Amino acid sequence: MRYTIIGQTVPAVECELNAGESMFTQSGGMIWQTQGFTMTTNARGGVGRSLGRLFTGESLFMANYRADIAGARIAFGATVPGSIVPVNISNGGLICQKGAFLCAEQTVDLKAVFTKKILSGLFGGEGFILQQLFGNGMAFLEVDGDMVERYLNPGEILKVDTGNVVAFEPTVQYEIETVKGLGNIFFGGEGLFLTKLTGPGKIILQTQNFNDFASKILALAPKR
Repeated sequence: MRYTIIGQTVPAVECELNAGESMFTQSGGMIWQTQGFTMTTNARGGVGRSLGRLFTGESLFMANYRADIAGARIAFGATVPGSIVPVNISNGGLICQKGAFLCAEQTVDLKAVFTKKILSGLFGGEGFILQQLFGNGMAFLEVDGDMVERYLNPGEILKVDTGNVVAFEPTVQYEIETVKGLGNIFFGGEGLFLTKLTGPGKIILQTQNFNDFASKILALAPKR
């Protein structure tokens, strides 16, 4: 499989497949394809995993596209302005926020995972259930705004505004820290909680939280 990231504002990833190669995406992820594909839809991983994906913001069923001829091309598009990030799952997998998954090769799998601490799940911005990508091959993630990649050394800590974490390696510890000081809580404008990430491991951040952006637009909409 070969891929090209197309566009900058609302990008897409176009993949060129050999005969017999296949990719899958959540429902509605495909935006164009050339001739030579066979599409099937299934509850990938069975009913249990499918229900778990539903809680992580993904679709219950996955669309699978198999190339019947060499050189067939198919594109998957982002849903909001931002970036598409290619990740090699063969290097150890990733824990992702809900809605981050776009598409992947068939040799990649995903399942829902629970955050270890209830407080992190309830207030972390990523929800009580995250999703883990594992297996081998390439996957593609959606990022709101621009992507920032960091590597944390053992014991190194980075505190991130809730909702701006896209993904992190399983070696990274994830928890929620309450903002200190009543003045900061009520007048700081940053919310009550920060995401605390502790190394070692790679993390992927996004410069925009589209849910916050949409909430601000909704607040300005005329009320009848």
